[in-house]
Amino acid sequence: MKFKSCGVVFIILLIGCSSKQSNNPKTVYQNDYLRYFMEEQSESVRSKTPYDGVIRQAAQRYAIDENLIRAIIKVESNFRVNAVSKSNSIGLMQVKASTAGRDAYRLQGKAGQPTTSQLKDPAINIDVGTAYIRFIQENYLVGIRDPKVLYYATVVAYVNGAGALLRIFDKNRHVAIDKINKLTAEEFYQHIQTKHPNAQAPRYLWKIKNAYNSIAMID
Repeated sequence: MKFKSCGVVFIILLIGCSSKQSNNPKTVYQNDYLRYFMEEQSESVRSKTPYDGVIRQAAQRYAIDENLIRAIIKVESNFRVNAVSKSNSIGLMQVKASTAGRDAYRLQGKAGQPTTSQLKDPAINIDVGTAYIRFIQENYLVGIRDPKVLYYATVVAYVNGAGALLRIFDKNRHVAIDKINKLTAEEFYQHIQTKHPNAQAPRYLWKIKNAYNSIAMID
């Protein structure tokens, strides 16, 4: 499935695992989406950043759209390896060790969290940030049927948390997912722009969309 924005083919992220099968309903759900979309992806992606090799490895490891990773890096740090925010989010993908770092480690089957020096290593930072994207979808957003809505929801959850996103719709996660599934992608996008309580979230979604579109135009 493809959708177009400003005449550009816009292939969205999917989470899954192409090499392993599982009886876990979440994994089966995501594998179905992954197979569906990976068939549509171009086999070659031109180099656009100094970290394309690392990005490609992380994208393949966690089955995430490479251009989404690039867009997040562009918006979060503008490719500055040593970037550190006031809230101690670190590196290219601005990973906060005590939250996103811990969740990424949980996905990887590890205890604890990455160190500051580790997160300033481009390869580790991109791996951890991409693992966190997968964690968000596997643990909070599973059940969202429209792939474009899933893309928008993941971006918002990455910057401001999945809980804050879902509570816009309902305190119960399952009810919230049901309500989200009744919206078109455009309706969901507008809902975030007008209803999210944190002004950072709609701005961030807008920035990621623009960054992704710019990257997709040179594919």
